[in-house]
Amino acid sequence: MRGLPGKSIVIAGGASGIGAATAVRLAEEGARVVVGDINLDGARATVESITASGGDAVAVEFDLADETSIERLIRSAVDRTGRLDGVFNVGADLTPATLGNDVALDGMDAAIWRRTFEVNLIGFARSCRLAIPHLLAAGGGAIVNTSSAAAFVGEAVRPAYAASKAGVNALTRHVASRWGKEGIRCNGVSPGMVLSETALATMSEEFRAAGLAGNRSTRLGRPADLAAAAAFLLSDDAEWVNGQTWSIDGGGSLHD
Repeated sequence: MRGLPGKSIVIAGGASGIGAATAVRLAEEGARVVVGDINLDGARATVESITASGGDAVAVEFDLADETSIERLIRSAVDRTGRLDGVFNVGADLTPATLGNDVALDGMDAAIWRRTFEVNLIGFARSCRLAIPHLLAAGGGAIVNTSSAAAFVGEAVRPAYAASKAGVNALTRHVASRWGKEGIRCNGVSPGMVLSETALATMSEEFRAAGLAGNRSTRLGRPADLAAAAAFLLSDDAEWVNGQTWSIDGGGSLHD
């Protein structure tokens, strides 16, 4: 892809799944990658796979619920390369304690909503806010935020998660509208059912079959599918794409 070699890009959530696949793809395209995650061992494993193939990457521990650690993650890329060219926000609280208790409103726990928004939405907003001055200093750059099909489809459960991802879509449009004229592009990718390592370990065959039946493709998603889209949006080939959230879901959701 045009313009990725030598670029300094932060992956905010790169220990596994889509984040790890995107870090690997960006490094393959020649980018210099900082892989952040609350799971430092996982981030290091991602970095090891990159450097073993000759790529340029480093791991940093961070937490989307902690502004100081987000600032440290962004700063680590600037200190390492002298600039920041892009950010991929992909982390989320998908733990059983949070997502597993995100039930319909008649059983709502406000603490679950607060935690979900703190990580999935406010964390992304903080990452964008802290990255923007460095992107401006570099003459412009790109941010890609990870949304979800849950923001569109209207599930009977996970309302806090869905609302947080709808908020991410609004955040993406805001950043593009406010800073687009100054050279910053902000777009989103919205995965459908993606067979990550975690999903493969926990998803039943029946659930997979239902997911496949609900899309318009011959298979379910892979982390590499999202990585390809995110890498494109972070590249110079996407220089005229701004404020968009793309559904990368095998045709599972059709919307304007």
